[in-house]
Amino acid sequence: MSEGTVGRVGVARYLDSLPIGAFHRRVILALCFAFFFELGDINTFSYAAPGLTKYANFGVSEVSAVTSAGFFGMFAGASVGGWFSDLIGRRRALIYSIVWYSVFSLANALVPAEEVPILIARLLTGFGLSAMTVTAITYLAEVFPADKRGRYQALTLGIGLLGIPVTSWVAKFVVGLGPNGWRLVFVFGALGILFLFLFWALPESPRWLEDHGRHGEARAAIGHIGRMSGETRLTESALAAGSREDEDEGRGLEEGEVPRRLASLRLIWRAPYIQRTAMLWITWSFQTVGFYGFVAWVPELLLKHGFSLVESLTWAAVISLGNIPGAFIAYPISDRLGRKWSIAAVSIAIAVCGLLYGLTFNTVTIAIFGFLTTMFLQAFAALIYAYTPEQYRTDIRNAGSGFAYGIGRLANVVGPLIIGAIFASLGYVPVFVFIAICWIVCALTVGFLGPRTERRALETINEAEEGSTKPRAYESYQQ
Repeated sequence: MSEGTVGRVGVARYLDSLPIGAFHRRVILALCFAFFFELGDINTFSYAAPGLTKYANFGVSEVSAVTSAGFFGMFAGASVGGWFSDLIGRRRALIYSIVWYSVFSLANALVPAEEVPILIARLLTGFGLSAMTVTAITYLAEVFPADKRGRYQALTLGIGLLGIPVTSWVAKFVVGLGPNGWRLVFVFGALGILFLFLFWALPESPRWLEDHGRHGEARAAIGHIGRMSGETRLTESALAAGSREDEDEGRGLEEGEVPRRLASLRLIWRAPYIQRTAMLWITWSFQTVGFYGFVAWVPELLLKHGFSLVESLTWAAVISLGNIPGAFIAYPISDRLGRKWSIAAVSIAIAVCGLLYGLTFNTVTIAIFGFLTTMFLQAFAALIYAYTPEQYRTDIRNAGSGFAYGIGRLANVVGPLIIGAIFASLGYVPVFVFIAICWIVCALTVGFLGPRTERRALETINEAEEGSTKPRAYESYQQ
């Protein structure tokens, strides 16, 4: 390797040893805005749908078709966007995806109030949203220290979740303004592009740069990150040692050399990743069905318990307050207890609380168990967002994460049909039994198939299981 090369070991060692500083706070700020508009925009059509129903004669079939198109777009965006980010870099992929979903969110507001134009606009918006999400969680995983990345993923998602209630209140005020009030909901969703400058100022992931043989840029990026984090020197001896360790193992690339193991989607179905890929696909599929199955049936169950429509929506709003503390529960446990067992424990908590919610007929217990279920759902989201990108090495990290996230969104196309069929043939209680089973499957899948990742360098988690001798170097600097 050329003189001044940092090396993969050096990059990992340096990033994992940095104190949390201005750079990390800027990343958190940028991703909070990204998740704010992403999580809010996922729900924009459900908020705009009453306006379309009233003023554009949309029926159940049109609303269902557009909703399914949006989720299919998310599947495609996560799958393609993950591969695209591995190819061109995290920072550029983030910028492109934000521009994409902002432009097409605005297109939702401008197209004719007809099923096909809105369906296409929602599909393309969903494409950009998921591409941005999977790239954002990967970028955070690659630039935050190993012993802190879980808690800061939880913090970022927790703040971003505010996008859901804020968007709902925006919709509450604008949808009723008249025949075109629903369009303003999508205009609000497009405002994410105003915060693009926050991403423009971020450096590329040094791990990605080093993995692609762009050593000079990797060195410049970690220097920039270090200075912003309060680390004014590059600890030359440590970086040089990391470079030598790469060279000793024959893993180094010359400046600008194309990596010999350029991302291939087939790799996610080869050892050691085949078990992790199966684990993620099963978990993301069942958690999506379980998540939206519960959320969608909250108001309906309240109606069947004898509450009026207004009372049902009021109690549903109270239950939704569980979203606020949800992700923050993951903050203290993600790195301390670890993602693997925290995910399993929270999944069991969701299953128990969700089942008790479905079995209770008392107003107070309905509110309590509904609140707890909602809270644990968001704690799970924060944990799985942090856990997913940890499962793959740098050159396939975003592609693997994207497909897992996308499979989850694809499951939501058929999940409501399954739950609807159970309800129609068996009734309410079996619906919540089914939802509880979904979460038990998540707990067992992660518990039996998932690796422990807390406080470990990304390289140690992955390349150690590929038979490389390099991870001993990583382990030595963490002891």
